Amino acid sequence: MSQATPPAPPSGTAPRLPSLAECGLFVLIAVALMFGMLTGETRISEGFVIHGLNLNGLANNLGSTVPLFVLLCVTALMARRLGHSFKTIEEAMRTGIGLALPAILILIVVGGLIGVWIGSGTISTLIWYGLDLLSPEWFLPATLLLCSVVSLACGSSWTTAGTMGIALIGMGRTLGLDPAMVAGAVVSGAYFGDKLSPLSDTTNLAPAIAGTDLFSHIHSMLFTTVPAYLLALGIYTWIGLSGHGATAVEASDIAAMQGTLEQLHHVSPWLLLPPVVVLVLAVMKQPALPSLVVGVLVAAVMSLLLQGGAAPLRESLTRVSLQFLQGFVATSGNAGVDKLLSNGGMESMLPTILLVTVATAMGGVLEKARYLDVLMAALQRRVKRAAGLVTSTILSCAGANALLSDQYLSIVLPGRLFRAAYPKFGISPRVLSRSLEDAGTLTSPLFGWNSCGAYMAVTLGVATGDYWRYAFFNLLNPLVAILFAWTGWFVFRHDPAKEGSGNEPPAPTPH
Repeated sequence: MSQATPPAPPSGTAPRLPSLAECGLFVLIAVALMFGMLTGETRISEGFVIHGLNLNGLANNLGSTVPLFVLLCVTALMARRLGHSFKTIEEAMRTGIGLALPAILILIVVGGLIGVWIGSGTISTLIWYGLDLLSPEWFLPATLLLCSVVSLACGSSWTTAGTMGIALIGMGRTLGLDPAMVAGAVVSGAYFGDKLSPLSDTTNLAPAIAGTDLFSHIHSMLFTTVPAYLLALGIYTWIGLSGHGATAVEASDIAAMQGTLEQLHHVSPWLLLPPVVVLVLAVMKQPALPSLVVGVLVAAVMSLLLQGGAAPLRESLTRVSLQFLQGFVATSGNAGVDKLLSNGGMESMLPTILLVTVATAMGGVLEKARYLDVLMAALQRRVKRAAGLVTSTILSCAGANALLSDQYLSIVLPGRLFRAAYPKFGISPRVLSRSLEDAGTLTSPLFGWNSCGAYMAVTLGVATGDYWRYAFFNLLNPLVAILFAWTGWFVFRHDPAKEGSGNEPPAPTPH
């Protein structure tokens, strides 16, 4: 006979922690709704426009937002049952949404950037030159390597996807490759640098939370990252050489595509300046948002100089402004080119912004009600050996990404909980910091309702539910880390004389 759920505490009493059974019930509800999001995901048909919103080629995040909103309501009601007032719950929602504001601002600017870059001819130029340099057989491994280099240089997966990734998706479509495979390779390469670059925010956050230094953390990550990366590179190479996921494309078709691009836009090396400027600013450690804004302005100037023709300045400014707001609509007469280049605009990001807002509001309530704390503490109590501790950390990070929809929280919360346990098991804090990134950083783009997954889907124009299975590096790295934990390989021992006791208070979240 099941035990009855206790009634909500009377008004004015302190809220209680959720029981493990209540946490389990919430997880079951969440899994059911999120499974429905994955299996019932819908897309806006090609050419479909709602009140002027150009949503061509983008995953319809509106289909995922409704079940996520239902889950937010369930979360709020369960928090109320634990004794939290509706005012406290509302404040928790605002806190969660506040954490997403930087990401929302970047989403808005990236939407405008895509529209202006397409309208200026920057994307057409990147595709035109790329089609001369890359072959279908080697395209996927080349995509992984190119995005890895860019992300290592700038330390940002979002900047990499918003610059190099967009062009690579276009090249891949032209060469007859499955866009989901190309997007998976872009995400893998983008997050390789996001995980390893000293310029990355997560690469600095994880060791601060775990209690180790930056370069010890990077050195430790190499032991799990490099094998997973080489495996992913091998898989992409095998797919390319075997012709899986590709349709035959004649050289004449590629030449015809280049000809159409030349008719649609003036192709010039000068149009490579906007992505070069953005990457240089990123390498100079400038913040992402102003760097992207500068990229928009440079592309707008290029558009006025090279694409305006004899049109009056006022008309050209209006054209660029509309591209920033509503995106670019290609009318070349070539269905492939029109499908490829009709994209972008701030308005195209509205469904994703709505999704991120609802997801992070839910994350704020979950953190306030401490559901994840209870679940992770239960995991920790069942840990009897070092391998189980590392595995629990990795599973907790992935679970936090799924439930809280925020990459930073998936590093901070498990890091806080497990920090004191690692020295007790005789494990170095750099294994904890490594594990936080092996799962916290890398699984974030695998969930469509996570801010990272939503960003990648809308930027690359490929639904998260399509590309996640091809993001081989992101999938393999946590598995390699768990394998090494159970074999004992590269699980470094704790040295209190060098690394401290492990009981110091964790560093604050960057939010």
